[in-house]
Amino acid sequence: MENTKPLDTDILFMQRCIQIAQNGLGFVAPNPMVGCVIVHKDVIIGEGYHKQYGEAHAEVHAINAVSDKSLLSRSTLYVNLEPCAHYGKTPPCTDLIIKHKLPRVVIANTDSNPLVAGKGIKKLTEAGCKVTTGVLEKEGRFLNRRFFTFHEQKRPYLILKWAESADGFIDKLRDKNAEIKPNWITSERTRAIVHKWRTEEAAIMAGTNAVLNDNPSLTARDWKGKNPVRVILDRMLLVPISYHVYSSDAPTFIFNTIKSGTQDNVKFIRHSFDAGLIDYMLSYLYESGLQSLIIEGGACTLNAFINKNLWDEARVFKGQVYYTKGVAAPALKETPDLVSNYGGDILFTFYNKNPMLLPAT
Repeated sequence: MENTKPLDTDILFMQRCIQIAQNGLGFVAPNPMVGCVIVHKDVIIGEGYHKQYGEAHAEVHAINAVSDKSLLSRSTLYVNLEPCAHYGKTPPCTDLIIKHKLPRVVIANTDSNPLVAGKGIKKLTEAGCKVTTGVLEKEGRFLNRRFFTFHEQKRPYLILKWAESADGFIDKLRDKNAEIKPNWITSERTRAIVHKWRTEEAAIMAGTNAVLNDNPSLTARDWKGKNPVRVILDRMLLVPISYHVYSSDAPTFIFNTIKSGTQDNVKFIRHSFDAGLIDYMLSYLYESGLQSLIIEGGACTLNAFINKNLWDEARVFKGQVYYTKGVAAPALKETPDLVSNYGGDILFTFYNKNPMLLPAT
C-alpha cells in the first residue's frame, strides 16, 4: 500500500468517483456514499455508485458496466472508500476485485466501520493488488461526514437549522389565544428545499415549545423521499396526542420525564432533563443506528446545542420579512463558510471547525 503525492490522473478520476457517489445521498444510509470508476489506458470503461441500502455496492455496478471483462486485468479501479471485505447485505467487494485480477486500486478514504477498517486494503494487498490511498482524502471525508462522525465520535452528525426574520427573530411573540400555526419566514420554494434536506437525514428534532406553537409534521411531505425519525424533547408530555408529531407518518422518539414504552410508531424514552440529557439522547440515537440529526428548534433547543458547542453544521435562512419584536434567533460566533441566495431568502451555511470534516477549499 502506498500513500504518496497523487498523480493528476488519479485526482481526476477520484473527482468523478466523489461526483457520482453523491447520487446516493438519502438512499444508502447507514452505508456511506460510494462511487467507483474503472479506467483502462486513461479512459473510463465502467463506473457506478451505491444506489440503495441493501443493494449492490459501487464496485459491483462499475465492474458490471465494463462490457469487455478481459480489460479488467489491465485496468485501475478508483473508489472513494475502502472496499468491504466482509459479508453483510451483499458479498465482499474485495472478492470481486480479486476475482477479476484488477492490478491497481486507488482509494480516497479508509473505512472507519470496524467491520472493514483496513481489512479490505489488507486483503487486496495480500492478493497482489497495488493499493494507493489518500487521493482526495479530505474531499472524501467531507462527502461522508455523517458516516465518519457516526463511527468515529459515536454520535449522529448534527445539523442546526433555523429561519430568522430580516431583523433577527426566529418567531413572533405568540398570543396564547391565537391559532396554532407556523409563522412562515421563508418562501414555499425554500420550504421545499428544507423538505428535501429532511429526506437526506436519519432524524429530525424539535422541542416542546416549537411543537406546541407550530404543530409541525416534521416530515418530507413536499419532497419525494423517506421521512426522518422524529425526535421530540417534551419533558412533561405537554404535546397533545392529536398533534401531527404523533401521526403514523414516521417513527417517533419522545424524550420525557414521565413514562417509557411504545405505542404504535411512537417510543417514549424516560430520562431526567438535566445537564446530561443531550449526551444521553445522542448516545440513544447512536445505539439506534441513526447517523444524522437535523435540529429544527425552537430557540431553547438550538441554543442548548450551541452552548455546548455540540454541532457539526448549521444552515440558517434569513428571510425578507420583519417582525420588529419576537423571539431572538440563536447566534453563531463563526463566519459563514458559504452564502447562497434562494430567490431572496439568504442561506448561511456554517461548518464547525473539525479539520477532518471540513469541505476542501
